Amino acid sequence: MRKMRWMVIFLCFLAIAINYVDRANLAVAAPQIQKALNIGPAQMGLVMSGFFWTYALMQMPFGWFIDKVGARIALPLAVGWWSIFTALTAATSSVAGMFGCRLMLGVGEAGAYPACAKLVAQWFKPAQRAFATSIFDSGSRVGSALSIPIVALIISGFGWEASFVATGAVGLLWVLGWFVIYRNPSRGDLTGEENTTPVPREKTAGQNVTWASLFRHRTLWGMMLGFFCLNFVIYFFITWFPSYLVQTRGFSLKSLGTLGMIPALISIPGGWLGGIVSDALYKRGWSLTKSRKTCMVGGMLLSSIITLSAFTTSIYVMLASFGIAYGSLAFAAASIWSLPGDVAPTPDYVASISGIQNFASNLAGIVITTFTGFMLALTKGSFTIPLIVAGGFCFLGAFSYLVIVGKIEPLQIPGDQSLDVAESQGAGGR
Repeated sequence: MRKMRWMVIFLCFLAIAINYVDRANLAVAAPQIQKALNIGPAQMGLVMSGFFWTYALMQMPFGWFIDKVGARIALPLAVGWWSIFTALTAATSSVAGMFGCRLMLGVGEAGAYPACAKLVAQWFKPAQRAFATSIFDSGSRVGSALSIPIVALIISGFGWEASFVATGAVGLLWVLGWFVIYRNPSRGDLTGEENTTPVPREKTAGQNVTWASLFRHRTLWGMMLGFFCLNFVIYFFITWFPSYLVQTRGFSLKSLGTLGMIPALISIPGGWLGGIVSDALYKRGWSLTKSRKTCMVGGMLLSSIITLSAFTTSIYVMLASFGIAYGSLAFAAASIWSLPGDVAPTPDYVASISGIQNFASNLAGIVITTFTGFMLALTKGSFTIPLIVAGGFCFLGAFSYLVIVGKIEPLQIPGDQSLDVAESQGAGGR
């Protein structure tokens, strides 16, 4: 049982890593694609945003689907779908065709995080959940880091089209491995000594969990706003960061594949540390609320250092500020992705809440890609305004997790007498 649950996390880690390679390869290939298709920064920003439209819109439907059919089927279905459309991107020769492939990519990738969050809640106790989450979530940073040297190497040797074919094929191999390795936990597993699944709350007469009832809770709205702010900054790294290094800092394709990896590499242990600290604080007697909020608020505040990169001429100070910012965001994300399992009123709603949270967060992808593209067009290539705005969103995210998110506990089912009491309590001191 113990061996299998860590194997599940490793498979989730690989799925998220592939997920991010497949969404970030466009950012690495963007300069070459712009030349090949003869398109400007505003059009490139539109193409980059295509993924986020469907990725955001499909979060809630996919979360519902995962809760209904289970992650065992939903996760490989998602990986297979997005891998096919990653490979098909190589066959496009127009802005419209590439935009369409990115739309379809977003449909499949929408299932990844809700499914992984569901698996963590199923296999791990709350005191272990943040660290387990940090491991699979670090796949996003590993994928982002690997996408730069790997995709750059493929492009330099075989052209930008080959990078999409190769990364799509890797996802299809993962699907085959999943069905060979994974098994659902048996009833005996979950009732034995290694039980890691919380006991579902019993419903009493008059209680009913609906999606509408979930939105009655300010905690859910705080989770949505806070994650929007975090992803606004993170998606700069995944979309425009390679172009920033090439166009503003003069990086070559070679230096992009080496020095350009530094922020993503720093973020990997940053995420693991965030999971370890959050769980350790909880084990030492801190409340779940204080443990999670300390990491989320602290990480968001420190990540505001990203704005410094816009005002320094030193390459190393610039990379350090980006690295600290990315590492701090990853530190916070381990607790953020633990929240769906922490606050779900029953285990049947973990993926649904994950989808709701991730829907809001990925609206930020649409905003940051489009906003940055138009700012570059208006300011003749300056990234200063987007980086200042990103720092502002770091402060707003910290405020949301500190003030708007309430006590971190299962959301009260409508009909509970404690509902009004729980919602009337403030966030402080909990």
